[in-house]
Amino acid sequence: MRPPEVVFVAALVAVAAAALLGGAAAAFPAALTLERALPHSGVPAEHLRERDRARHKGRGLLGGGPAVAGVVDFPVEGSANPYMVGLYFTRVKLGNPAKEYFVQIDTGSDILWVACSPCTGCPTSSGLNIQLEFFNPDSSSTSSRIPCSDDRCTAALQTGEALCQPSDSPSSPCGYTFTYGDGSGTSGYYVSDTMYFDTVMGNEQTANSSASVVFGCSNSQSGDLMKADRAVDGIFGFGQHELSVISQLYSLGVSPKTFSHCLKGSDNGGGILVLGEIVEPGLVFTPLVPSQPHYNLILESIAVSGQKLPIDSSLFATSNTQGTIVDSGTTLVYLVDGAYDPFISAIAAAVSPSVRSVVSKGTQCFVTSGSVDSSFPTATLYFKGGVAMTVKPENYLLQQATSDNNVLWCIGWQRSQGITILGDLVLKDKIFVYDLGNMRMGWADYDCSLSVNVTSSSGKNQYVNTGQFDVNGSPRHYSGLVPTVVAVALVHMLIFGALFSR
Repeated sequence: MRPPEVVFVAALVAVAAAALLGGAAAAFPAALTLERALPHSGVPAEHLRERDRARHKGRGLLGGGPAVAGVVDFPVEGSANPYMVGLYFTRVKLGNPAKEYFVQIDTGSDILWVACSPCTGCPTSSGLNIQLEFFNPDSSSTSSRIPCSDDRCTAALQTGEALCQPSDSPSSPCGYTFTYGDGSGTSGYYVSDTMYFDTVMGNEQTANSSASVVFGCSNSQSGDLMKADRAVDGIFGFGQHELSVISQLYSLGVSPKTFSHCLKGSDNGGGILVLGEIVEPGLVFTPLVPSQPHYNLILESIAVSGQKLPIDSSLFATSNTQGTIVDSGTTLVYLVDGAYDPFISAIAAAVSPSVRSVVSKGTQCFVTSGSVDSSFPTATLYFKGGVAMTVKPENYLLQQATSDNNVLWCIGWQRSQGITILGDLVLKDKIFVYDLGNMRMGWADYDCSLSVNVTSSSGKNQYVNTGQFDVNGSPRHYSGLVPTVVAVALVHMLIFGALFSR
């Protein structure tokens, strides 16, 4: 799914601080970094919700090529903080000679696509302080266009993932057009070329590996995709469809049918992304709902401070119009209407007595001088099998302003009319394992700045330990290798100058 780009505006916080907290409406200087992707003000919360509703509809095609089997390790940059970055992205190397492309990590879609040359409406610079590249299939000696006559295109046509007109000749390029819920879109054609990546082997060595994959070559973008503030080179869909790059690499014997991520929740962001299963003692698993286009889970109930809320479990039942999905391409969390009000009410009723409650424009906010963990309750999501997911205050609150010892926190979860979406706000600071071979998903709270043990699920004993990519682009650091069994948003708001007064 396309991620959100919108935040609560400074004016909303100013109203809350001045009108409801009694603070003076003074100038509000911002503490920002060079990676800040969003404007200082003037972006309404409604825009964020619209962008978060966007659905990435593209999917890739199957390719082939030799490679070395093992755990594929990708770097992770970015963060869930939209005033710093607002998304998580990785790097992929494509073509010959190989070039590196920045692509958003999106578990809500299937296709890998990058901007190609020439391109209409594609940004040439990025507010993320990264250098954008354009893929040119004519400049790669290993690239080939996928024609409409190709069996892979024929299969994609049947699922609506490709475009070929009846008047097209068999040699016409296999095209695609994807439109997002916010009105933005991209179109192009499919190509096959070499992808290069790091493979961590069982002998504790990192090998340079490659495989031929099919991906999208976008030569047109529209809407918000044209904006430079958070521009990347494309989107890397990590969906479970058989035509995704994940499935391509699995079918080639390059990687297991499992991938894992651990997204750092700090402003510096970063994290871990591997094609393999992270192995940690605290991991718990729940089944994935079969035959679904997204990663659907069966959410059964919600508790706050250990007390289950009076919510009809049928609200979470999976259908074409409702259910619960996990999506790294969504910044916020969207809770189905009918469960939203009981959740917000329970949080407000369980805060520390020293916390002041504030409601502004329908958003529940709080002011406290205490620590967030001691001032606010912990929530728990219960999934099929009694599997629990801990939701700490940082997973449902957004820090919007601070002055002296007072901090303004607001609820970051949004109301949804049908689908419950677990986005980066709740995914951060947790290991997530997408075990597609066994159709299950696992998670555990974790400090994602630490190394992890990962298995390739090959049945062999491997001794690997992978680190993470530095957000500033420095080389990956692999900490000391240790033995393991078969192993290898919403807002950092402006910092206001006005004091909060009671």
